[in-house]
Amino acid sequence: MQLTGAQALVRILAAERVPFAFGVAGGKLAPLLHALTEVPAIRYVGTRHEAHAAMMAAATYARERRISVALGEMGPGGLNLAAGTGVAFANNLAALLITSNQHRAAAYPHVGMFMDLDARSLLQPVTKWNATVHDARRLPELARRAFREALSGKPGPVHLDIPQDVLAQQCDFSDSEFDTVPAAYRGVGLPRASAADVIAAADILRQARRPLIVAGGGVLASGADEGIVRLAQTMRAPVLPTQMALGVVATGSPYFIGHGGIIGGDAVPLAFAEADVVIAVGCRFSSWMWDERGPLVRPHHQLININLDPAALGGPAPHALAMQADASLALADICDELGADANLVVDAEWLPRLRASRAGYEHRLAEMARERSELMHPAALARAIGDALPADALAVYDGGHTTFWSNDLTPVHGPRTRFHDPGMAQLGFGLPYAIALQLLSPGKPVFNITGDGAFGFTVQELDTARRYKLPVINLIHNNAAWGVIRSGQKAQLDFELGTSLADTDYAAIARGFGCHGETVTQPEEVAPAIARALNSGLPAVIDCQTRFVPHPCMPMFGRMNRYGFQ
Repeated sequence: MQLTGAQALVRILAAERVPFAFGVAGGKLAPLLHALTEVPAIRYVGTRHEAHAAMMAAATYARERRISVALGEMGPGGLNLAAGTGVAFANNLAALLITSNQHRAAAYPHVGMFMDLDARSLLQPVTKWNATVHDARRLPELARRAFREALSGKPGPVHLDIPQDVLAQQCDFSDSEFDTVPAAYRGVGLPRASAADVIAAADILRQARRPLIVAGGGVLASGADEGIVRLAQTMRAPVLPTQMALGVVATGSPYFIGHGGIIGGDAVPLAFAEADVVIAVGCRFSSWMWDERGPLVRPHHQLININLDPAALGGPAPHALAMQADASLALADICDELGADANLVVDAEWLPRLRASRAGYEHRLAEMARERSELMHPAALARAIGDALPADALAVYDGGHTTFWSNDLTPVHGPRTRFHDPGMAQLGFGLPYAIALQLLSPGKPVFNITGDGAFGFTVQELDTARRYKLPVINLIHNNAAWGVIRSGQKAQLDFELGTSLADTDYAAIARGFGCHGETVTQPEEVAPAIARALNSGLPAVIDCQTRFVPHPCMPMFGRMNRYGFQ
């Protein structure tokens, strides 16, 4: 049969169950956009900026482990796409980026036409793998390789740069070309630890007096949250989920001691200071787990490091035992080896002492939340939001300082219900992320809890939410400033420059986009405003007037930033 390159590509996307193609319509992408109209299973979602398309693709993988496509027209479209790809790359989230380019006679090397861009070189630093397609006959092969590269080992974004005439090129393809199932061209099984390593891990754990479980994003990637809870129950051990593993254990769990490393409260540094054995599962020990001396795992710890990615084993923290394995399989094997009667020597006061430390920290936050003034304390706002969220809500934590308060005061009931960008920490990712989550979960309420500065980066996607009837609710901690930056300028050099964001009416902006918008100034107004936003059935902005107050874990955050300068 005869197909265009674009049609052949879309056949591969459909076989991989790609749910969405996000992007801005462009002339050179026309053959691909036309091919998408022939495959209703892949929904095209038109965004207002290509960077946000990449963020939305990252969100679909974070929520459902399905690869979506992000499109970029040649030249500026590719540049914009690169600006959002870091969210996927830095957080190990798979996505397929597709850029168009000049026709082959005028590209690689480019001859000086308008919108010339070497898109492959541009996107190479923020992708696991990328290629330029010079002949449409190779599109099935290269598309399959892209999926293989994206999903093998540590997940990540991949990129195909396709000149316009390759997308439109007519080629003969055999029917059998598209009969190949994914399992025939990429690995779908998961690696299991050796029996010897499982026995060695169990032997270390049987000798642990103060074990600490650190659960990273790899736990969610493998669906290993039940395995974490089983190990915690067996070991009577505290669990510290990283920023990529929010919800691995619920905030109401008897094993929970805080979220996200150094900004997780008093129990976190105490746990690392006193633990003798650390079992890290799917965790890469990013700087959220550092102080000024580097990773919080120290030489006095016996570290059992379980990770799918061999490059994450041994760095930055040395280990007593490394296991290159899928988290779910490794945890099941270790728990089976320990058995019901594990002959443990765990200190009976270890977990209760850390839980007491956590309770004391939560009491301090509650005291802050009770402070009253003309503008809300951020703890009071975060507590009011957390109390008002429906139990089945999905929530994104956006903004810099805002995420600290959300981390502490937003209840988490289960995995893949709370989302953050700890890897790139790109301000503004929250609204695009929330839009993708709403597309995936149309029956659930979806919230973007953000700062005023962060919201300004992607506010135009309110138009996308309204056009596609996606009732995401944006809750803005509006302190009318780049608060952390202003605080730092004052503290370090006693000056202020460029930090004011005063006098913007975000509720009015929302109404201008055809969305619901209102402003609140006191904590008791938050829940009724959320109820009205939900009842409106529209995308919504609730502009919450607050003031900047440093989060209690800011000193720990500062210590991490001093690493290498002592």
